[in-house]
Amino acid sequence: MSGPVELVRVRLRNGLEVLLREIHTAPLISSWLWYRVGSRNERAGTTGISHWVEHMQFKGTQAFPAGVLDRAISRDGGSWNAFTYLDWTAYFETMPADRIDLALRLEADRMINSLFAGGEVESERTVIISEREGSENEPTFRLAEEVQAAAFRVHSYHHEVIGDQADLRTITREQLHDHYRRHYVPGNAVLAIAGDFKMNRMLKRVREGFGPIPGAPRPTSIVRPEPEQSGERRVTVEGPGETSFLEVAYHAPAGRDPQFLTLAVLDSILAGASSLNLFGGGISNKTSRLYRALVEGGLAASVAGDMAPTIDPYLYVFHVIVRPDRTPEQALEALDRELARILEHPVKPEEVAKAIKQAKALFAYGSESITNQAFWMGYSEMFADYGWFESYLERLEDTSPKDLLDIAAKFLRPGNRVVGIYRPTAGVAHA
Repeated sequence: MSGPVELVRVRLRNGLEVLLREIHTAPLISSWLWYRVGSRNERAGTTGISHWVEHMQFKGTQAFPAGVLDRAISRDGGSWNAFTYLDWTAYFETMPADRIDLALRLEADRMINSLFAGGEVESERTVIISEREGSENEPTFRLAEEVQAAAFRVHSYHHEVIGDQADLRTITREQLHDHYRRHYVPGNAVLAIAGDFKMNRMLKRVREGFGPIPGAPRPTSIVRPEPEQSGERRVTVEGPGETSFLEVAYHAPAGRDPQFLTLAVLDSILAGASSLNLFGGGISNKTSRLYRALVEGGLAASVAGDMAPTIDPYLYVFHVIVRPDRTPEQALEALDRELARILEHPVKPEEVAKAIKQAKALFAYGSESITNQAFWMGYSEMFADYGWFESYLERLEDTSPKDLLDIAAKFLRPGNRVVGIYRPTAGVAHA
C-alpha cells in the first residue's frame, strides 16, 4: 500500500480551516476538530467554563440524542474522546474508513446544535464539582495548582483547566451557552483528518457537512501578558498522606519560540525525553542526570520533567516524589547541584547527540499512528502551524552545547522559578 501524501489545506467560505492527509497504511480514518478556546480564554467568575462546555457536547442534539452516540460509534468499531487544555478544546473520532461519515455528521451537528438542556447543565455541574473534589484529594493536583497560581498572577494561565470551585457552583446555563456560541464557530476551528480516503471525495464530504454552517466573527480574547518574575517564589501545601512531593516550575518559552526546542533537548538530558504528545508515552529516563542524582542518589522515588508547547510562555516543571527518609529540601539541593553543573561544565557534544537522538526517537514514535498523525496536524496549528511539526526533527539537529548553556542560563535560574513543596501531616518528611 502507498504511504502518506502531502498535507492539503483548504479554508471553507465560512472560515473553517480544513487539513487533509491521505495515509493508506491501514483502513482507518481519524478526524479531529479543534477549537481555539481553553482556560486561557477565561476570567475570574467563569473559570472552567471551556471544560464544562466540552462535557455538554456529549449531552446531545436533536439529531444525535445523548446516549445514542456511544452505542453507534462502538457498534461501528470506532473510538472517540475530547480534551480541554490551556489553549484549546479538541474532539476526535478514529473510525473504520467506511464509517467516518458518522463522525463528520456528528461534529458538524454539534458545532451549532448542542441543546444545553437545563437539567443536563445541573447534572453536569454535579459531575464536574465531584471531579474537582476528587482531584483535590490528590496531593499532586493541590501542589500543581498552587505552583501554577503563584507562577501566573496576571495571565489567565493562572487557574487550572477544570476551574475554581466557586465558579463551578455559580456558572449559569446562559453563560455556558453564550461561551459555546461565541467560540464554537467555523472561523475559530480547525478540522484535521488523516487516513485511508481519497482526497477529492473527503473534501466533498467535508464541504457538504460543514459548509452550510453560518460563518461568524472569530472571537477576540484580551490576554494580559505575565510580567517577568523578579525573584524566586515558594509555596507550601500541607495535607494528609505520608509522602512529600517537590515541584519546581521555571517560566519557559512559548511553543513557536525557537528556544522551546533547545529546552526540549535540555529536558532530554536532565529528566529524559518527552514525546510532547497527549497519547505518547515516555521511555525510561534512568540515564538522565536527575534520575541518577535523585533516584539513584537515594533522595527520590521518581523524578520527571514536564513541558508543553503553548501559545504564550508557560512552564517547564520538574516533579519529584521524595523518599520517606528524606526531605524536599534535600531533593531540591541535589536538583540545584545538577542545574549548576550544566552551567559550570558545558554539556559535551556526545551527550547532546545522545539527547537529540532520544528526543527524535520518542517524538517520531509518538507520531506514527493514524490517530497521532491527525492529532499533530491540528495540535500544531493551535500554538504555531503544521510547519512546526514538519521541521521539528530537523531543527533539533541544530542544537549545540552552547545553545544548551545559553538556555539554561536564561531560564533555569532561581529568580525565574516557583518552588512548591507538599508536606504530609502524617509523614516523617517534615523539614
